[in-house]
Amino acid sequence: MTDRQPGFSTLAIHAGAQPDPTTGARATPIYQTTSYVFESVDHAASLFGLQAFGNIYTRIGNPTNAVLEERVAALEGGTAALAVASGHAAQLLIMHALLTPGDEFVASKKLYGGSINQFNHSFKNFGWTVVWADPDDLQSFERAVSPKTKAIFIESIANPGGVITDIAAISQIAKRAGVPLIVDNTLATPYLCRPFEHGADIIVHSLTKFLGGHGNSIGGIIVDGGTFNWSRERRYPMLCEPRPEYNGIVLHETFGNFAFAIACRVLGLRDLGPALSPFNAFLILTGIETLPLRMQRHCDNALAVAEWLSAHPRVAWVSYPGLPGDRYHNLAKKYVPKGAGAVFTFGLEGGYDEGVKLVSNVKLFSHLANIGDTRSLIIHPASTTHKQLSDAQKVQAGAGPDVVRLSIGIEDKADIIADLEQALAG
Repeated sequence: MTDRQPGFSTLAIHAGAQPDPTTGARATPIYQTTSYVFESVDHAASLFGLQAFGNIYTRIGNPTNAVLEERVAALEGGTAALAVASGHAAQLLIMHALLTPGDEFVASKKLYGGSINQFNHSFKNFGWTVVWADPDDLQSFERAVSPKTKAIFIESIANPGGVITDIAAISQIAKRAGVPLIVDNTLATPYLCRPFEHGADIIVHSLTKFLGGHGNSIGGIIVDGGTFNWSRERRYPMLCEPRPEYNGIVLHETFGNFAFAIACRVLGLRDLGPALSPFNAFLILTGIETLPLRMQRHCDNALAVAEWLSAHPRVAWVSYPGLPGDRYHNLAKKYVPKGAGAVFTFGLEGGYDEGVKLVSNVKLFSHLANIGDTRSLIIHPASTTHKQLSDAQKVQAGAGPDVVRLSIGIEDKADIIADLEQALAG
């Protein structure tokens, strides 16, 4: 035995997993079951009363999913995690645990278009109101905070523009406001950035993207940093008040630094139901095993492509923080020193029409609405992922009419560049 802390690559393969005690299977089995046999009536009662940990029903927890949860929590440096059906489902469960009707949360304007839509529209049905702030103007976060504010939400690397958000600075604003900072770390992954080290309290991922990495399964995950005092000022009743459905248990008092993950599981996932299938958990676990290898190749390829595009006469601009002249380059050196990610945007001379033409001409690139695949992907956000936004919102989100978004894969970089070259010449 040793006290040595395993490295990132070792954790990506081994965290949360061990050979199956019954069969000796080395890969984590797919526990494709709906429910689990109780040892006794007393055992069942203790599980339902949150007096013991164990499996009841796969909507609430599953052994395959549990390995995935422990692995991502270890990679992020969190205390616990909850895997769910999608990144959107993870965001819903986070806000369900934090907000009551009439509450507000502050969010960065530079977000994935689907999140902007979810926050602006769907969350209104719950009586939750988003107040937008600009990550390029930190004082806008200060101004957006009110007595109704219950959280601040940002992305570490914003989709689609590759904006690097100053996590530590916004964390200080959240601390002064007495609210948790939620960081969507999907584009960076914990290989490039670990937001808990910069003051985040909760991390969310779309597992669909780089963690799974192969474009074959949808999932999301919530990681609890264990850093926030949920009982302070008693502003978070789901965590600091007795829960009648569990005989008056106070989750924060009972579960301490992983109480938030428990609340999302036993109050959110249990009743709202966006469970992750164990088969998808298995596929995502397999993807995570190669995360450090893939992410470094993604970043190396992306930098090479961004440099090539920057020198192309038909390219008007390139937004990639890995480029020395980029406005976010210094933040990239601080938060993502191993590489600025695989997703970035650029614009062509000729604007909207030329961008649409480009995505129609590529051959190696796949034109689709996803990122984080082993394959190189391309899309024109203004006509697809951000189409539901107003023109002003598109520009604010980094998805203006001339923007083309690339998610650079792990193919040979010469082939990636050759495909863009022929598409631009077409």
